[in-house]
Amino acid sequence: MIRRTCAVLLAAAIFGMNGHAQVPTHQGLTFNGDGALRNNQIHWPKGFEPEQADLFAHNEIDIRAGCETAFSNLVDAEAWPSWYSNSKDVKVLNTPDHRLRKKARISWETFGFHIESRVWEFESSSRLGWFGDGKDLHAYHTFLLTKAPEGCHVVTEEVVKGPGAIQFREQQPNAMHEGHQLWLTTLRDRSEKH
Repeated sequence: MIRRTCAVLLAAAIFGMNGHAQVPTHQGLTFNGDGALRNNQIHWPKGFEPEQADLFAHNEIDIRAGCETAFSNLVDAEAWPSWYSNSKDVKVLNTPDHRLRKKARISWETFGFHIESRVWEFESSSRLGWFGDGKDLHAYHTFLLTKAPEGCHVVTEEVVKGPGAIQFREQQPNAMHEGHQLWLTTLRDRSEKH
């Protein structure tokens, strides 16, 4: 009797009360409102789609400057610590001018993690995305820049996977969203000055 009751409850959880299969919702995508705001123009590498995230963040901002200016500030990674306080010890390891480009490698610290990153997507003034590996986590962080009536609209999204991502989400559930909002706000301030 107990086995049958457990089987019925398990079936209800899997198939719902109406008998239709339920798609499991990943907590990393739904623990805050960011998952519902995903931008459908983002290019996700295989294995790093938002539905697979243990931690996900979405942020966006309008900048009263051209996308070229905002993008130039993003690819000047070694300068990030001078205007984005959540980045430290940024080193671009394999480009002659120390700026980001396709396949550039970055060693840096953010959110208290040492991260080794490599640029995967690079479309001048419009798309920048990199993989990042740290202790017990793997991530993909991307920026999408589109022309707007008064300048540039910037969307940033990040998928993080692994035990480190789950622990970070549980211990500091708003930290990644707030850190990325700070990044966009300071990017706006820096871009509007130049």
